[in-house]
Amino acid sequence: MLDYNDITKGKFIVLDGAPYEVLSSNILRKQQRKPVNQVKLKNLMTGKHAEKSLQQSDSAPEADIETQTIVYMYSNKGEFWFRDVDDKSKRFNLNEEIVGEQMKFIKENSEIIALVFDEKVISIKIPIKAELKVTEAPHAVRGNTAQGANKQVTLETGATINAPIFINEGDIVQVNTETEEYAGRVN
Repeated sequence: MLDYNDITKGKFIVLDGAPYEVLSSNILRKQQRKPVNQVKLKNLMTGKHAEKSLQQSDSAPEADIETQTIVYMYSNKGEFWFRDVDDKSKRFNLNEEIVGEQMKFIKENSEIIALVFDEKVISIKIPIKAELKVTEAPHAVRGNTAQGANKQVTLETGATINAPIFINEGDIVQVNTETEEYAGRVN
């Protein structure tokens, strides 16, 4: 069991039978009142965010979340297929609700981390930076530098991002997968 002040950023707790990840926590004390821990939570089953104020008398059990490295194979009709790193015959699929929008920056045969709760994969964690090849990049238009000199480029996974005008087709760029923004050019 975790006390109210032990529930900090990065911890996994169980509330109402569902696992939550603590995104942020802030212990406040207003004048002569008792301290309160205001936490922002993410439900790992549904992906929804919630805010909760925990009093000194509150506690929550720590969620037994295991991490497992898996390999992304391919996607088909809203299903994403994965396999075990060591055993290629252990294949399974996850639907789009579990993996979310984050798979648009993952290439086939890439290793990612799966979060397992009660013997079931509930969420995935992808690397923060991904290196992807640019497949489509329109040519820069002369005199188009007044608005920051960005253009939309398409990556090898099909995702589109804003990139500087000097990025050309065939370049390998680094993308921040959390903010979905251009982070730099690799080559």
